[in-house]
Amino acid sequence: MNAGRVQQVQVWRIPCSGPGDLSGARTLIDAGEIVAADIVAVMGKTEGNGCVNDFTREYASSAWCHLLAPALGCTPDAVHARVALVMSGGTEGVLSPHFTVFTRRWVAEAPAGLGKRLVVGVAHTRAFLPEELGRTAQVDATAEAVAEAMRDAGIESADDVHFVQVKCPLLTAAKVSAALARGAAPVTHDSYESMGYSRGASALGVAVALGEVAREEVCDASVMSDWRLFSARASASAGIELEDNVVIVLGEAQGSASAFRIAHAVMRDAIDAASVRALLRDAFGLDPERDAQALSARLVNLLAKAEASPDGRVRDTRHTMLNDSDIHSTRHARAVVGGVLASVAGHTALYVSGGAEHQGPAGGGPVAAILRVDDTDSTFS
Repeated sequence: MNAGRVQQVQVWRIPCSGPGDLSGARTLIDAGEIVAADIVAVMGKTEGNGCVNDFTREYASSAWCHLLAPALGCTPDAVHARVALVMSGGTEGVLSPHFTVFTRRWVAEAPAGLGKRLVVGVAHTRAFLPEELGRTAQVDATAEAVAEAMRDAGIESADDVHFVQVKCPLLTAAKVSAALARGAAPVTHDSYESMGYSRGASALGVAVALGEVAREEVCDASVMSDWRLFSARASASAGIELEDNVVIVLGEAQGSASAFRIAHAVMRDAIDAASVRALLRDAFGLDPERDAQALSARLVNLLAKAEASPDGRVRDTRHTMLNDSDIHSTRHARAVVGGVLASVAGHTALYVSGGAEHQGPAGGGPVAAILRVDDTDSTFS
């Protein structure tokens, strides 16, 4: 944190009519509710296919760069170095496209007695060579970036980290050819499969940084193989629009002046609504059924990972998501988890990202809730 000052983080969930529609953000900026120069991170759900050729992610990122460049006093291309832009493609089922916007400013002090409140930190890795994706080079660089983002957030203990969002690159045919021409062997020649490897290595980097997995347990062969190794707080999304890893750490810190809190849990499978309800009750004292109105007013977003269980079963019953040659299993999984979470949250603008390799137990995934604090309720203080 800045010396002698504390963070004040604000969070907005903003709907959109398409990946380039920032009218909702512009309205809030024009009204003075959002200060564009204070935006530190944007997590978007766009309506593409979430696959290698999902250019809605790049389209949305470009739109944000052009919106923010004047306020930041830089070119649109330079915005990426100032703001963490993470766009996750795929809004299957009832999921609704939207952007979750985080602003951060530094204030002299927080009001007394707030307890721990939301903080955010961001960091970038170096750009990766094609042959480094899905391997320990990516694991180690991600772990270093997570530690850097924790420092940026002012988080001293890994226990106070509740969600780590990573945007990571993937392999294309051109990258594979370039590596082979140099005599370097990439982890896979398949661009879609490379998304899983990149997500998996990134997630293991988070696990190492947070002390969930010992570094000596991880080798190149662990990625996409040893499912005992995972992070309960990592969310990794792969895309064609970048060459490095972008890391956003969301957690809590004493002395934060934010009017928000965050907590996390782990869904043990794709239909584990019980864990999400328990999270809301235990962390925030809100019962989704009894306190539906209060939950609707306070819940900014649920952030979650989704995947089809790799053993082909959900609670000992066979599923067919892995056998569909027309629609990839990641798209099925987003639709399933999106529906489950919407039934708890009471709305459908939820950040559900597909492909949970080493992100939660196999077939499950991490979930975090960001809530606006009601200061009249002692549960939140």
